[in-house]
Amino acid sequence: MRPSTRLIHAPLTPCPAARTVSPPVQRGSTVLFDSHADFLRAGRGEYPGITYGTDRLPQQRMLEEALQDLERAALTRVFPSGISAISETLMAFVQAGDHVLVCDNAYGPTTRFCREVLGKFGVRCDAVPPDVGADITQFLRPETRLVFLESPGSITFEIQDIPAVTAEARRRRIVTVLDNTWATPLFLDPFALGVDVVIQSVTKYICGHSDLLMGSVSVNADHAQTLADFYACREIYASPEDCALALRGLKTLDVRMRAHQASALAVASGLAGHPLVDMVLHPALPSHPQHDRWKRDFRGSSGLFAITLKKEYPDDALGRFLDSLQLFGIGYSWGGFMSLATTGRPARRFGGPLQDRTLIRLNIGLEDPQDLLDDLRQGLDRLAE
Repeated sequence: MRPSTRLIHAPLTPCPAARTVSPPVQRGSTVLFDSHADFLRAGRGEYPGITYGTDRLPQQRMLEEALQDLERAALTRVFPSGISAISETLMAFVQAGDHVLVCDNAYGPTTRFCREVLGKFGVRCDAVPPDVGADITQFLRPETRLVFLESPGSITFEIQDIPAVTAEARRRRIVTVLDNTWATPLFLDPFALGVDVVIQSVTKYICGHSDLLMGSVSVNADHAQTLADFYACREIYASPEDCALALRGLKTLDVRMRAHQASALAVASGLAGHPLVDMVLHPALPSHPQHDRWKRDFRGSSGLFAITLKKEYPDDALGRFLDSLQLFGIGYSWGGFMSLATTGRPARRFGGPLQDRTLIRLNIGLEDPQDLLDDLRQGLDRLAE
């Protein structure tokens, strides 16, 4: 063989397999078949193996199986971001002429996708109150196909009455979807409450290190085929390297979630009595409006909550407060090991006590909670000045 041919076809001497703690990462586009017969079987959808790089390479399949087992789902698929998991779910289960209900505290890009993309294709989307329960019947239409919940919402932290909503939806064969990123599968079991489809922003707690973007969708048996078929059609896959990082994060999820929970409760409780603080929006505190629902349905809480202040401050004053914090970064997302703080004025369609209020949202990381509380107190002292 001439040099150019040898470079491509010379056999590589296989190395002995090493039993590493974490599985090796495989990446590639072309996947070779052992025979033409296998190639033909793949074309007919009968081949049991992996056919191409978009066909869920081993690292993705391992992650999906791990999440499926953790959530006790019939099927799980992962996608390259949280919003892609949300958008693919919505497209998989609705079509032109359908009606979708979205809770008023949902992740902003979720409502934007419903309005700007689904609306363009003939799907009508309406909001329901962020604490909706059995009263969801007031908003249902004959053409309602899907109800999208986020409990608690990741900005304003209202909790829906999930069993009441799913009971009404199931009677009408309406698909229910829940964004369960705040609680993770460790602290809430949506399938036990009647939810059909569960979404995780793997970017957040499952990853835990703020170094990847990913989302997952898990479904019950009734909807597994719909998700599998739509995924196979769209081929919106996740990278092997990101799946490896997510698998790494998953191993320590329980330990990290318990630490986030304890620290956030300590910080939230410490802020509750501060003279500048009005409301502490943490579902695990008895002062939360839907605390009883949290206590009934959830097994724990996470590291994300918000506060409001007794006085409204201009942006420059709030900026001085955030800029003075030494242990809180200013940035989007949450669920990582580093604490973050952001401000926002959520748009409310149903009014309520948070209408036109400034919220300071806190992601409590894995630092010592007393250090975090001291940092917030000195920042609030500067705000008072």
